[in-house]
Amino acid sequence: MANLENISADHLRRILAEVDEGDAVQRLMAAITFKEVDDLTQAGAAEMYGFSSSWASKWFPRLERLEEEPFEQVIYDEPREGRPSELTEQEREQFVEDLNNPPEESGIDAPAWSVPLARHYLRDEFDVEYSARHVRRLMSEAGLSWETARPEYYKPDERAQEAWQEGFKKSATVWTTDTRS
Repeated sequence: MANLENISADHLRRILAEVDEGDAVQRLMAAITFKEVDDLTQAGAAEMYGFSSSWASKWFPRLERLEEEPFEQVIYDEPREGRPSELTEQEREQFVEDLNNPPEESGIDAPAWSVPLARHYLRDEFDVEYSARHVRRLMSEAGLSWETARPEYYKPDERAQEAWQEGFKKSATVWTTDTRS
């Protein structure tokens, strides 16, 4: 197992000053801590930063490559591809367009789009099943924002509202004797 013998803590600190991603910062901090604390194992240093011992056995040897390779290639993870979308690009554009119009224009009897309604629409229109969380993300990406109803009477009586609010103003605290036995 590599012990970061060829990399100094100062070299790691210089790299740390140029890093802007959270995971990379933690990796470097774990390595610096390992280098500077006597009798600290790699697993112990990893654990201090919330990593496992198997993480240490994978990452500390990788950090040894800092001697020959640019730090960007060593400390950052390669971007990972996600699962392919079940909607084609054309279907996604159609869904976004539909979301930006009232549901009535898509033949749905509802005043506004909701997550369950959008899920149902995706299932019926595009034969695609997404989780509520993913539909919420799609709706957000389409430019929709979540709102809750704020009921308000359409002809408010301002004097009645003021009188009602007066009833909720703080009054002096009154202490009484405990009458419980």
